[in-house]
Amino acid sequence: MGLIAKTRQPQRAVLMRFLGVGLANTAFGYGVYALLVLAGLPAQGALVVQFVLGALWNYHLHARLVFAVEGWGRLPAYVAAYVLIYALNAAGLAMVMDLGVGPLLAQLMILPFAVMLSWRLVGRVMGHRGGVSA
Repeated sequence: MGLIAKTRQPQRAVLMRFLGVGLANTAFGYGVYALLVLAGLPAQGALVVQFVLGALWNYHLHARLVFAVEGWGRLPAYVAAYVLIYALNAAGLAMVMDLGVGPLLAQLMILPFAVMLSWRLVGRVMGHRGGVSA
């Protein structure tokens, strides 16, 4: 096996773990968001609650299961990345809803972009410098 293939295997493994953890995080986050919207909370309010509840849980899963980071030392940078992801998500949600799309479908449409951005930002914060693209 060549050097490039050996290098890409660990990067692909990290990407696959990231996607697996991401599915769990997305199911949790979208579930919270949907329940809050269906309970009558405005879409942006539901998004705030969902991001706040998810931040610590997601950090723990990313640190332990994806990037093998121990402790909470990277939490401030992780939260900063998370806030940026939130801000861009919130702006996208508002734009899509302004087009007449309902809040549940609008957030579902934005999720792939949020996942790609998350891969880049969270990976950097957690010390991953791999070249595998999502």
